[in-house]
Amino acid sequence: MKSNNEILSFENEEEAEILLKESRKRIDEIDNELFDLISERTALASDIVFSKEYLGMPIYDENREKIVHDKIRSWAQENDLDVDIIDQIVDMLTILSKNEQKKILRRNVDGQY
Repeated sequence: MKSNNEILSFENEEEAEILLKESRKRIDEIDNELFDLISERTALASDIVFSKEYLGMPIYDENREKIVHDKIRSWAQENDLDVDIIDQIVDMLTILSKNEQKKILRRNVDGQY
């Protein structure tokens, strides 16, 4: 991950405005990429839930979640990011996945699949 902690100096306001515009544009692009990745991650819930159902496994896998959180915490520390906030983001992604899995199971039980 790129970390740019150096203080920039500008020759004029136009340079600052250009950097601001370019940075905001890139943030918008990253937000779109993140949304696509979150959608892709969530879509994998059907593969996971059908596999878990066949194997007789519960939706909640404490060991798997611990492994994911440990990996993410380590990555956040290495990249000088707020570990607690990154952990919360992973919690939200996990909840999204579990909710999707529950929704799929309900549909499956109701005979709609």
